[in-house]
Amino acid sequence: MFKIGNNGKFLEHYIEMLRKGEKMTETEVRSLCTKVKEYLPQEPNVLNLEVPISICGDIHGQLPDLIELFTIGGELPWQNYLFLGDYVDRGYHSTEVFLLLIALKARYPTRIYLIRGNHETRDITQVYGFYDEVLRKYGSINVWKECSQVFDMLPISASIVGKCNVFCVHGGLSPSIQRIDEIRVLDRFQDVPHQGEITDLLWSDPEDSKRGWESSPRGAGYLFGIDVSDKFRDANDIDYIARAHQLVLEGYRWHFRQTVLTVWSAPNYCYRCGNLASIYEISEKGADTFSIFDAAPQAVRMIPEKSPVPEYFL
Repeated sequence: MFKIGNNGKFLEHYIEMLRKGEKMTETEVRSLCTKVKEYLPQEPNVLNLEVPISICGDIHGQLPDLIELFTIGGELPWQNYLFLGDYVDRGYHSTEVFLLLIALKARYPTRIYLIRGNHETRDITQVYGFYDEVLRKYGSINVWKECSQVFDMLPISASIVGKCNVFCVHGGLSPSIQRIDEIRVLDRFQDVPHQGEITDLLWSDPEDSKRGWESSPRGAGYLFGIDVSDKFRDANDIDYIARAHQLVLEGYRWHFRQTVLTVWSAPNYCYRCGNLASIYEISEKGADTFSIFDAAPQAVRMIPEKSPVPEYFL
C-alpha cells in the first residue's frame, strides 16, 4: 500500500535528515515546497476527515518534542494525524519542524493533515522567530519566502465525522460565521488579513467567565462564551470543538461543560513554562483518550545558549 517510488525516496531522505535536525539546502527546500503545493490546493478549506485520528496542538519549533510526539503517538504511515497549526516561532527549530511536517504531508498525504495557525503568517513570523531563524541559518530569506507560500495554501479547519462530530480549528469562532459552509467559500489562498473571518478563526479563544463576544486582549479575534459555542454547535450538528492556540499546563483542557477542547502539544513551552503536552486520540468507536507527554530529555533538546526569540504573551 505504501510503496516507495522515486518521489517517495527523496521525500524519505528529507524526512530522515530533518528528524536529525540536519539542514536542507535552499534547492532541496524549494523542491519540497513545490511537491507539497501539489496536494494542498486540492484540499478544501474545511477538511473532511474520519476516525481514527490523533489531534495535535501547537508545536512552535520544538523539534525534539515533535519527534517525541511521534514516538508516543505512533509513527506515520501507521497513524492518522491532524495538526492544528502554530508550527513555527518561539522554538529554536521552526525551520526543521515545518519542513518535516510538510515532507510527511508530501510523503503520506492521506495520513497527515495540517491546518493553519495564527503564526503561519508573514507578519507574525517576522517578529517571533521564524524569519530571523531562516536568515541566521541560510544567510537569506528565500526559505522563509518558500514556506510562506505554503502557509497561504494550508486549510483553515477540519470536520471529523464519527460517533461524535468534531469541528477543529486553530483558535476559535467568528461572529461573522454561523455555519461551517460559510468557511468553505472563504478565499484562503492569501496571507492572513489583519481582521475578518479567517483572522477570527485563527485568533479567538473560549472564555469560561464570558457570554457573547468580547474583543480579545491578543489584539486580534475575540473571546467568546458558552452561549456562542452552543449556538454554533447546534446550527452545525457538532458535538464539540477541538482547538489549540492557548497554553494549558496540563496539556489539554475542557471548556463549556466539555464541549470545547484545547489541545497543547509543546511541552515545557518556550523552554521555561514547565507544562505537559498532549495528543488527543479519537478511535473508530468514538472513544477518546489523551496521551500526555513531557519534554524530550535535555540531552537531545539542541537548545542554543541564548534565545533569539523576543518575549511574547503566552
